[in-house]
Amino acid sequence: MEQRKRARRSVALWTIACAGALSAAADAGTLEIPMHAVEANGVGARIGTVRVEDGAKGLLFDVELERMPPGEHGFHIHEHADCGAKAQDGTMTAAAAAGGHYDPRKTGRHAGPTGAGHLGDLPAIKADGEGRVNAQVLAPRLKISDLKGRSLMVHAGGDNYADDPKPLGGGGARIACGSIG
Repeated sequence: MEQRKRARRSVALWTIACAGALSAAADAGTLEIPMHAVEANGVGARIGTVRVEDGAKGLLFDVELERMPPGEHGFHIHEHADCGAKAQDGTMTAAAAAGGHYDPRKTGRHAGPTGAGHLGDLPAIKADGEGRVNAQVLAPRLKISDLKGRSLMVHAGGDNYADDPKPLGGGGARIACGSIG
Protein backbone atom coordinates (compact mmCIF):
# COMPACT_ATOMS: atom_id res chain seq x y z
CA MET A 1 0.00 0.00 0.00
CA GLU A 2 2.76 2.46 0.99
CA GLN A 3 4.69 1.51 -2.14
CA ARG A 4 1.69 2.35 -4.33
CA LYS A 5 1.34 5.78 -2.65
CA ARG A 6 5.03 6.49 -3.30
CA ALA A 7 4.64 5.41 -6.94
CA ARG A 8 1.61 7.69 -7.40
CA ARG A 9 3.49 10.55 -5.76
CA SER A 10 6.45 9.94 -8.08
CA VAL A 11 4.19 9.94 -11.14
CA ALA A 12 2.49 13.14 -9.95
CA LEU A 13 5.85 14.85 -9.36
CA TRP A 14 7.11 13.69 -12.76
CA THR A 15 3.94 15.07 -14.42
CA ILE A 16 4.39 18.41 -12.66
CA ALA A 17 8.06 18.53 -13.68
CA CYS A 18 7.17 17.80 -17.33
CA ALA A 19 4.46 20.46 -17.34
CA GLY A 20 6.97 22.90 -15.86
CA ALA A 21 9.51 22.03 -18.55
CA LEU A 22 6.93 22.59 -21.30
CA SER A 23 5.91 25.89 -19.75
CA ALA A 24 9.57 26.94 -19.51
CA ALA A 25 10.03 26.12 -23.22
CA ALA A 26 7.08 28.34 -24.10
CA ASP A 27 8.42 31.09 -21.82
CA ALA A 28 11.84 30.72 -23.47
CA GLY A 29 10.22 31.88 -26.70
CA THR A 30 9.42 28.87 -28.87
CA LEU A 31 6.20 27.88 -30.55
CA GLU A 32 5.06 25.17 -32.96
CA ILE A 33 2.16 25.91 -35.30
CA PRO A 34 0.42 23.11 -37.23
CA MET A 35 -0.51 24.32 -40.72
CA HIS A 36 -3.57 23.14 -42.68
CA ALA A 37 -4.84 23.55 -46.22
CA VAL A 38 -7.88 25.85 -46.34
CA GLU A 39 -10.74 26.10 -48.83
CA ALA A 40 -14.13 27.79 -49.03
CA ASN A 41 -15.68 24.70 -47.40
CA GLY A 42 -13.37 24.86 -44.36
CA VAL A 43 -10.09 23.69 -42.91
CA GLY A 44 -8.53 20.67 -44.59
CA ALA A 45 -5.61 18.30 -44.11
CA ARG A 46 -2.48 19.14 -42.18
CA ILE A 47 0.27 20.11 -44.62
CA GLY A 48 3.16 20.89 -42.29
CA THR A 49 4.49 22.83 -39.35
CA VAL A 50 5.99 26.23 -38.67
CA ARG A 51 8.30 26.51 -35.68
CA VAL A 52 8.81 29.99 -34.30
CA GLU A 53 11.60 31.09 -31.98
CA ASP A 54 12.35 34.41 -30.32
CA GLY A 55 15.82 35.62 -31.21
CA ALA A 56 18.03 38.64 -30.66
CA LYS A 57 17.06 40.02 -34.08
CA GLY A 58 13.33 39.16 -34.00
CA LEU A 59 11.23 36.06 -34.64
CA LEU A 60 12.70 33.24 -36.66
CA PHE A 61 10.09 31.18 -38.56
CA ASP A 62 11.22 27.68 -39.60
CA VAL A 63 8.71 26.69 -42.29
CA GLU A 64 8.18 23.07 -43.38
CA LEU A 65 5.19 22.60 -45.68
CA GLU A 66 4.19 20.19 -48.43
CA ARG A 67 1.47 19.90 -51.09
CA MET A 68 1.76 23.61 -51.92
CA PRO A 69 1.50 25.09 -55.42
CA PRO A 70 5.06 25.67 -56.70
CA GLY A 71 6.30 29.26 -56.58
CA GLU A 72 6.31 32.24 -54.26
CA HIS A 73 3.62 32.75 -51.62
CA GLY A 74 2.69 35.67 -49.39
CA PHE A 75 3.17 34.79 -45.70
CA HIS A 76 1.48 36.81 -42.93
CA ILE A 77 0.23 36.97 -39.37
CA HIS A 78 -3.55 37.57 -39.38
CA GLU A 79 -5.74 39.10 -36.66
CA HIS A 80 -7.66 36.10 -35.29
CA ALA A 81 -6.82 32.53 -34.28
CA ASP A 82 -9.53 31.11 -36.52
CA CYS A 83 -8.74 29.45 -39.85
CA GLY A 84 -12.37 28.72 -40.69
CA ALA A 85 -14.18 29.80 -43.82
CA LYS A 86 -16.54 32.76 -43.58
CA ALA A 87 -18.93 34.56 -45.91
CA GLN A 88 -17.51 37.67 -47.56
CA ASP A 89 -19.77 39.62 -49.90
CA GLY A 90 -22.16 36.65 -49.92
CA THR A 91 -19.50 34.06 -50.88
CA MET A 92 -17.86 31.55 -48.56
CA THR A 93 -14.15 32.40 -48.48
CA ALA A 94 -11.26 30.24 -47.28
CA ALA A 95 -9.87 31.26 -43.86
CA ALA A 96 -11.77 34.57 -43.87
CA ALA A 97 -12.50 34.11 -40.14
CA ALA A 98 -8.80 34.91 -39.55
CA GLY A 99 -9.50 38.55 -40.39
CA GLY A 100 -6.99 40.86 -41.99
CA HIS A 101 -3.26 41.28 -41.55
CA TYR A 102 -2.17 41.89 -37.96
CA ASP A 103 -1.92 45.70 -37.75
CA PRO A 104 -2.09 46.77 -34.08
CA ARG A 105 -0.81 50.28 -34.89
CA LYS A 106 -3.62 50.74 -37.46
CA THR A 107 -1.19 51.77 -40.21
CA GLY A 108 -3.45 50.47 -42.96
CA ARG A 109 -0.30 49.86 -45.04
CA HIS A 110 1.36 46.79 -46.47
CA ALA A 111 5.09 47.59 -46.37
CA GLY A 112 6.90 44.29 -45.81
CA PRO A 113 8.61 42.78 -42.78
CA THR A 114 10.95 45.74 -42.20
CA GLY A 115 8.68 48.58 -43.34
CA ALA A 116 6.42 50.90 -41.39
CA GLY A 117 3.23 48.99 -42.19
CA HIS A 118 1.39 45.97 -40.78
CA LEU A 119 3.31 44.05 -38.13
CA GLY A 120 1.87 40.89 -39.69
CA ASP A 121 3.90 41.28 -42.89
CA LEU A 122 6.43 38.43 -43.10
CA PRO A 123 8.99 37.57 -45.79
CA ALA A 124 7.48 35.59 -48.67
CA ILE A 125 8.15 31.85 -48.87
CA LYS A 126 8.74 29.71 -51.96
CA ALA A 127 7.56 26.18 -52.73
CA ASP A 128 9.80 24.05 -54.94
CA GLY A 129 8.62 22.14 -58.01
CA GLU A 130 7.43 19.29 -55.75
CA GLY A 131 5.32 21.66 -53.61
CA ARG A 132 7.64 21.63 -50.61
CA VAL A 133 8.64 24.66 -48.57
CA ASN A 134 11.72 24.34 -46.36
CA ALA A 135 12.66 27.87 -45.39
CA GLN A 136 13.66 30.10 -42.53
CA VAL A 137 12.45 33.69 -42.48
CA LEU A 138 13.05 36.48 -39.98
CA ALA A 139 10.46 38.97 -38.71
CA PRO A 140 12.57 41.65 -37.00
CA ARG A 141 9.64 43.64 -35.56
CA LEU A 142 7.86 40.75 -33.81
CA LYS A 143 8.18 38.66 -30.66
CA ILE A 144 6.37 35.48 -29.56
CA SER A 145 3.95 37.43 -27.35
CA ASP A 146 2.63 39.23 -30.48
CA LEU A 147 1.38 35.91 -31.89
CA LYS A 148 -1.03 34.84 -29.14
CA GLY A 149 -4.59 34.77 -30.45
CA ARG A 150 -3.54 35.19 -34.10
CA SER A 151 -3.15 32.95 -37.15
CA LEU A 152 -0.37 32.30 -39.63
CA MET A 153 -1.47 32.52 -43.28
CA VAL A 154 -0.06 31.45 -46.65
CA HIS A 155 -1.50 33.08 -49.78
CA ALA A 156 -1.78 31.64 -53.30
CA GLY A 157 0.41 34.27 -54.93
CA GLY A 158 3.63 36.11 -54.17
CA ASP A 159 4.09 39.33 -52.27
CA ASN A 160 5.53 42.61 -53.55
CA TYR A 161 5.27 44.25 -50.07
CA ALA A 162 3.17 47.12 -51.41
CA ASP A 163 -0.48 47.98 -51.91
CA ASP A 164 0.00 48.79 -55.59
CA PRO A 165 -0.79 47.51 -58.18
CA LYS A 166 -2.83 45.07 -56.04
CA PRO A 167 -3.76 45.43 -52.36
CA LEU A 168 -1.80 43.57 -49.68
CA GLY A 169 1.10 42.67 -51.94
CA GLY A 170 -1.04 40.84 -54.48
CA GLY A 171 -0.97 37.49 -52.65
CA GLY A 172 -4.62 36.78 -53.34
CA ALA A 173 -6.49 33.76 -51.98
CA ARG A 174 -5.69 32.12 -48.65
CA ILE A 175 -4.47 28.54 -49.17
CA ALA A 176 -2.95 27.47 -45.83
CA CYS A 177 -3.49 28.55 -42.25
CA GLY A 178 -2.36 27.76 -38.73
CA SER A 179 -4.21 28.90 -35.62
CA ILE A 180 -2.09 30.28 -32.77
CA GLY A 181 -4.12 29.91 -29.59
